[in-house]
Amino acid sequence: MSIASPSPIAIPIPVRIPLREVLPWAVFIGVLAVVLLYFVGAEQGATSLVSGHYVHEFVHDGRHLLGFPCH
Repeated sequence: MSIASPSPIAIPIPVRIPLREVLPWAVFIGVLAVVLLYFVGAEQGATSLVSGHYVHEFVHDGRHLLGFPCH
């Protein structure tokens, strides 16, 4: 009987992604994060961009979960 030796495992080579292709998406996600942070953390009262309390009530629980005071 012969014992079969295991075949070598092929290690995948990482693909390089140029910064030109990643940068627009990184900027978009950063702007989206800042806008989301504004609406969750500051959209109420004097700094309100949307009239009424619709945005405040929609993100109310998230605001408390993230530690933003609102009362």
